[in-house]
Amino acid sequence: MSEILSSTKTAAALRRTARVSAESLLVLLMAAVALWILGRMWSVVWPLIVALLLTTMTWPLTRFLRRLGWAPALAAGVVTVLFLLTVAGIVALIAVPVASQSGELADGVVEGIQKVREWASGPPLNIGDDQISGAFDTAMARIQDSVGSMVTTVVSGVSTVFSGLVTAVLALFLMFFFLKDGPRFLPWLTRQLPGRLATDVPVVAARGWETLGAFVRSQAFVGLLDAVFIGLGLWFLDVPLVLPLAVLTFVSAFVPIVGALFAGLVAVLIALVSNGPTDALLVLAIIVVVQQLEGNVFQPMIQSRGLGLHAAVVLLAVTLGGSLAGIVGSLLAVPAAALIAVIWNYVREQLSTPAAESDAEAPHTASVTPS
Repeated sequence: MSEILSSTKTAAALRRTARVSAESLLVLLMAAVALWILGRMWSVVWPLIVALLLTTMTWPLTRFLRRLGWAPALAAGVVTVLFLLTVAGIVALIAVPVASQSGELADGVVEGIQKVREWASGPPLNIGDDQISGAFDTAMARIQDSVGSMVTTVVSGVSTVFSGLVTAVLALFLMFFFLKDGPRFLPWLTRQLPGRLATDVPVVAARGWETLGAFVRSQAFVGLLDAVFIGLGLWFLDVPLVLPLAVLTFVSAFVPIVGALFAGLVAVLIALVSNGPTDALLVLAIIVVVQQLEGNVFQPMIQSRGLGLHAAVVLLAVTLGGSLAGIVGSLLAVPAAALIAVIWNYVREQLSTPAAESDAEAPHTASVTPS
């Protein structure tokens, strides 16, 4: 006998689907409004995010000094100064060797260009000097025609650099205050919130802070692996400036996509002008292999363990963040996904039924069920 579709059950399922759809649309609308507000306040929110990330790196030392009896302001000030000195030392470690060998590198660049010109003039290309000069003149004419757009680009770049400097200074000041007054934040927040929120929000904030710390530590470990492997490859090929290039690789690991491209380009160029095209291609191959291992193996595995996220979730989060907000989206995608997971797990804990209550309800249910 064939079953007949129940109109009552069908109507109930449709009503339930409509209610769930309407509630989902309201949630999505609220999320869109929150993101719009976040975008309007981005000039304040971005330094705040950078300051939080910097604070997660410097808080362990600050906490150690405070446990030794140092005053909060003194510990925060010393750690901030040490952080600035460390950044300045890293810049000097990269810039000084490059500046000391700038003459050799410039001569190598000129020699490399001459070699490329000689290679282009021979078979199979057979490009003569007049053709090269004509191409050069054409390029200069195009540059002159696009002077206006180039000026606009330069002005935009200067504005971006100035904005970055303002963000860095503001983030440093915020980091100092976070290090100094951070432990007072959760008790203050507890006093400001009413009812259940006074318990839920501080717990989620504390877990989110631990998650941010795990993200920074995992990112630093991934950058260290990149620096070690790429540095070993450069040392094996006898490329100059191995230590500055390794440090640059480590620092650039905190900036997704662009950081790796920039560090790799610098290493390949130095290998080209110092060791020739063969070693430059080998350096490029080493960087590509290491970056592929980092992006597909090291980073998902380390961040999935430290943040409690599956490796596939990390990859999808980085891809989605990059497509929505570019470099900044790629940088914030993983910690944002981890914070969402923290909130979701806490909500599940609050909505779940304890195992003891489930076991207590099971016999009662069985006793009222007719045999």
